[in-house]
Amino acid sequence: MKFVTFSGKTSSAAPTPGVLVGHEVADLSGLNYPSVLAIIEGGSEALAEVASYLEKAPRVSLSEVTLHAPVQPPRVFGVGLNYARHAEETKMALPKIPVIFMKLSTSVVGPDAEIILPKVSTQPDYEAELGVVIGKPGYQIAAADWEKHVFGYTNVNDVSARDIQLSTSQWTLGKSFPSFTPIGPAIVTADEVGDPHVLDIGITINGETLQASNTSDMVFGIPAIIEYISKMTPLEAGDIITTGTPEGVGMGRTPQRWLKPGEEVIVTIQKLGSLRNTTVAE
Repeated sequence: MKFVTFSGKTSSAAPTPGVLVGHEVADLSGLNYPSVLAIIEGGSEALAEVASYLEKAPRVSLSEVTLHAPVQPPRVFGVGLNYARHAEETKMALPKIPVIFMKLSTSVVGPDAEIILPKVSTQPDYEAELGVVIGKPGYQIAAADWEKHVFGYTNVNDVSARDIQLSTSQWTLGKSFPSFTPIGPAIVTADEVGDPHVLDIGITINGETLQASNTSDMVFGIPAIIEYISKMTPLEAGDIITTGTPEGVGMGRTPQRWLKPGEEVIVTIQKLGSLRNTTVAE
């Protein structure tokens, strides 16, 4: 299933959970789950309830709704330098253990939202990433058990102000400006994706392909990442782990290529669809 959070374009009602079915959204407001996060927290029982409700759920055309971030995650964990060719283009050594940083949840926005380029940065960059959405909570999860804890996957654009990010050894603030974590348009459940380590991933800006790779180039796979993070902190339902970006980022280009106002940025991942956003100056 492809879970979304949506509202009517002309309605003042609060956003509600839904399931994307072709060019329609099945409205799940008739169920006792106020949000996609509540469905994730409900586990297999909630998924079964949603599946049985889909046939009778009212539907609305996708053209008549506004899609929001599919979930408001409790936390967003980032993984740095996790594609071999990306580490090479940035002239950084391959890490021996996963490089983990945080993106504040206040930076999360949905599809078609504006990416606001902050006045204090002259080097805003783009990063297409596969986002892993945690389902079952867990602490000190063995790598062999990783699939038991994954609810699904989503597109992420790990927007980064490089001058802010690299001015210190701590990356969080340079990656957490408002609107710097677009996600969506949907969370696709793990059963529909299969092996997440063989997915084509890329980004276009104004129609030009700037990143085109495959998740097989990851340095650390999702089992190792989940095991590593959960050694230190319990993972919670709805947490998102952004698993790194492939080569082609603006920082690694010659000449370097930074985001500018008025650009259309589209992250596309095989089986997950496309996440579209536009850029504006602050």
